[in-house]
Formats: sequence, C-alpha cells, structure tokens
Amino acid sequence: MKKRKKTRYKSYHYVIIAFLGALSAVMMYPLVWMLMTSFKTNADIRTNRTKFFPEEWTLEGYRTAFEKAPIAEWFLNSILITAIITISVIVTSTMMGYIFAKYEFRMKKVLFVILLATMMVPPQVTMIPRYLMIQKLHLFDTRGALIVPALVSAFSVYLARQFISDIPDSLCEAAKIDGAGPFQIYWKVILPNIRPAIGSIGIFTAMASWNDYLNPLLMLNNIDKMTLPLGLIYFNSDRTSDLSATMAAASMMMMPMIIIFILFQKQFIKGMTMSGIK
Repeated sequence: MKKRKKTRYKSYHYVIIAFLGALSAVMMYPLVWMLMTSFKTNADIRTNRTKFFPEEWTLEGYRTAFEKAPIAEWFLNSILITAIITISVIVTSTMMGYIFAKYEFRMKKVLFVILLATMMVPPQVTMIPRYLMIQKLHLFDTRGALIVPALVSAFSVYLARQFISDIPDSLCEAAKIDGAGPFQIYWKVILPNIRPAIGSIGIFTAMASWNDYLNPLLMLNNIDKMTLPLGLIYFNSDRTSDLSATMAAASMMMMPMIIIFILFQKQFIKGMTMSGIK
C-alpha cells in the first residue's frame, strides 16, 4: 500500500511539474522572443518573421537605441525613483505596521479601517487631486512628482502589520527589560523577524514603480526626466520602422526586474506563502 501511495504521489507530482512547466513556457515565450528579436537586424526581422533565433547575432539594435534616444538618462531616472520609493515604502510600512500591531492608542481600529478603505479607491479616481497637489507643491515636471505621492503604501502597511502581529509580545517585553527603546526594538527585534514580508514589499513596490506609465505621463513633460516606460513609448513612436532598436529598449527595461526577482525569489515566495497562510 505504501509503495502504491508513493508511486501515485510521484505520478501526480510529475504531472503537476509538467503542467506548470508548459504554462511557464507559454508565459515566458513572448519575453524570450522579444529578447531574441533585439539581437536581430531589421532585415532579418522582416524576412524571417517566423524564425525564433536570429540568423546573424548583432548588437546594432542596442547601439541604435543609445544613439537615437536618451536611454541612459531614462534608465538612471527609473533606478533613482524606484530605489527611493522602495526604501521609503519599506521603512514607512514596517514602522506603521509596528505601531498598529504592538501599541495601543485611541482611534487605533478606526484609523486602521480608514487605511484599509484607501485600498478600495481606484488610483484613477485620485489622479486629478494628485495632479493639483503636485502643482501646489511646485513639484510638477520633477522627479519629486513621482516620489512624494508614493512614499507610503496602504497595502504594504497592512502586510507588515499582519506579520508583526505574529511576533510574540514577550520578545518586545524582554527587549524593554534589557533597556531597549522603541526604535531599538523595531531595529533589532521586529525587522529581523519579518524579512519575508520586507522582501515581498520590496519586490511589489519596485515592480509597480519601475513599470509605472500613467503617473510619469501625467506629471512629466521634459524628455530628459522621463522614466523608461514613458520614454519607451516616445522612442517607439519616433522610430516605428526600427524594430530591432525598439525591442532592444524594451529588453533593457525588462531585465532589471527579472534580476531583482531572481535574487530575492526565496524571500518573495516565503512572504507570499506565509501571507497566504495568514
């Protein structure tokens, strides 16, 4: 009986792996095709549209992308804005989550419900108020127009609060007895115990900020201050015939997020698993 159960489990296991592998291949095919196309010449793309691999490998598309558009400036803008927003969201969400999870104060539940209610509002509804706020702060057409509204994330606060709530109060009390202050407890007790949550928050925030197109379109006019998603649209509209350069620019936009996910996939998967259990 045990051998039959093991055999049956293995057969189901292989079927699941095969299904997930096929699904992953279908999802990854457009991205890999885009990457392969970026190494083709324009003539190769037009004459051999059904061929997956290039007949002649070339970096002409990448060279053209850097020559004909300020890709480097867009890339640096995206990195700077994404890094500042991600670090800020991690700090603010873990601090606010710590306060909501471990401190008692008046209107605590009401404030938390209001915080959760903001998650129900579509971002398109707040576009005009956000635009007017940015203008009054004299941040229009600056990087601050993208950074300031994104410094705090309600979802990240909620996720951090759920993880911190599971940390035993006895750990915080023991730290207080040893003479630790609130910030020392936050730094030495809370943060080391919520690393999966920090990884998940960081990946979610970085991906959302890096791929954001609507906010830069609304807040930026200067070409040199654009981010990659917005700059890629202008690049594509200016050079519709140069498919190789367009695919090269799109591949450069895609690669940083793939690298971040590969580096932090363990924390991301662990964070999603634990949040799902909660």
